[in-house]
Amino acid sequence: MSTVVTGANGRTLSQRGQRTRRRLLEAAEAIFGELGYHDTSIVKITEAAGVAQGTFYLYFASKRELFDELVVDLNLRVRRAMAEGASGGRTRAEVERLGFRSFFRFTAEHPALYRIIRQAEFVSPATLQLHYERLAEGYVTGLREAMATGEIAPGDPEVLAWALMGIGELVGMRWVLWAGRDEIPEEVFAEIARIIDCVLARDAGT
Repeated sequence: MSTVVTGANGRTLSQRGQRTRRRLLEAAEAIFGELGYHDTSIVKITEAAGVAQGTFYLYFASKRELFDELVVDLNLRVRRAMAEGASGGRTRAEVERLGFRSFFRFTAEHPALYRIIRQAEFVSPATLQLHYERLAEGYVTGLREAMATGEIAPGDPEVLAWALMGIGELVGMRWVLWAGRDEIPEEVFAEIARIIDCVLARDAGT
């Protein structure tokens, strides 16, 4: 089932309109990531997107609305990348490893993700919370199911989900974003995989 994409006035966008909206989001990702929210202007975004300034308001009511939509868009894309990457996992531990690798790859391809999410703490706290809650939702469901079947150690799936998310975010920051790498070093990933296996092991709590 496809999602209906609308403009600022709620009208359904044509294919051409959707492409223009996508260009604005991509330009905003680059400009917000480079300059930060407060130093970014609608003029800079429309210039980068190659559209007239007045056209902007057909798609977004304000810079703040565009920023919120960008956070939601990045969230959707990173969750999709992780789900697609993890889809071949045969065990929960393998799903985690594949999901982590996909997250690190997405981070390398979209370094502005970290900068934009951190800006959201001050620009739009509610959107920041929504970002993390949406990441956690599917995570909690998968972990709860694996616990119910006895595949992984019993525990609180929500706490575990947030703990694993924290590991992924900080490791990605240290070894992908700050290091300017296209991929996480294999020795670092191997250590992450070892940690995951230890945490999820059925006898981890004994």
